[in-house]
Amino acid sequence: MSTHLQPKGPTAKGPEQWFTGEVYFNAYYTGQEPSRARLNLVRFTPGAHTAWHQHAVGQTLHVTEGVGYDQTRGQELIELHPGDTVHTPAGEWHWHGAVADQFMCHLALWEAPDPASGEPETTWGDKLTAEEYPA
Repeated sequence: MSTHLQPKGPTAKGPEQWFTGEVYFNAYYTGQEPSRARLNLVRFTPGAHTAWHQHAVGQTLHVTEGVGYDQTRGQELIELHPGDTVHTPAGEWHWHGAVADQFMCHLALWEAPDPASGEPETTWGDKLTAEEYPA
């Protein structure tokens, strides 16, 4: 086994159907079989956040800077700060993003499901309503 420097891809803008506000990400690692690990750095501008979504195999977020939120449907809102790590189990509907007046960056780590399952890595739902995002 040897260590391999991963290629650097361009920064991509998050698609409007998945995000409210301006969101940018860098895909740092996409594992090759047998690994199905994924690692992205995601940058949320103030007030920007994801739509409701779920991951087939779960997701772990590690906040690197700024202040943000994470919430599982029907659960309490969690305020996130640099150094905080949260895990959302497989199939759990949730959203995350920046507070209204600060940027927030996090590393997102997840796994793709077994290709034989036919499941998508992420299933996207509705955008948050004005009442769901804390103003």
